[in-house]
Amino acid sequence: MKALLLDLDRTLVDVQSFTDYEASVVDLEARFGELPGSDIPETYWRPATLRAMEVLVAWAGDPRWQEASDLIEAHELAAVEVSTPMPGVARFVDAIAGIPTVVVTLMGPAAARAALDRHGIDLPVIGRRVDLRPKPAPDQLLAGAELLGVEASACTMVGDSSWDHGAAVAAGAGFVGVGSTDFPPGVPVAADLVTALGLLPAS
Repeated sequence: MKALLLDLDRTLVDVQSFTDYEASVVDLEARFGELPGSDIPETYWRPATLRAMEVLVAWAGDPRWQEASDLIEAHELAAVEVSTPMPGVARFVDAIAGIPTVVVTLMGPAAARAALDRHGIDLPVIGRRVDLRPKPAPDQLLAGAELLGVEASACTMVGDSSWDHGAAVAAGAGFVGVGSTDFPPGVPVAADLVTALGLLPAS
């Protein structure tokens, strides 16, 4: 392992539990009418969270994508102020100091930066962007590896969901799951970030 790619929401900081994704779906329906579907991985997220992200996956490359993302991000930004750190995050971040690391997240870029800043996590971040297909596509992870100046195969992704795992597999990166059972058999999974440190490759 030469570098780390870290998910944000429910991996480093819990924003999702406080985000009104139900309202974001209502906003999307009010603006666009019937919303598209997409072939997406199952996950433990609330149905509305999954639906909001599904729209962004379905509209990747579509002119409506940015407006849809902005509507969702307004609710993510509102949740940042009451977001909470995930167990062990301070110790984890201290332990990985010196390892090239970037946060790669499905959250909007402003909300992602605000969440990291609120919890004192000084790491670069790639939030969802119109020019990158969102996870579970590999684009965000490949952009993160490029930012760090390494190949994706030299990176290990740490994340909480099947979407993170799918993106890591698609990008050719290693993967360590944390905090959920949202993964296929054989995937290394830690109960929390402190335990995850012991599952990271030694080199």
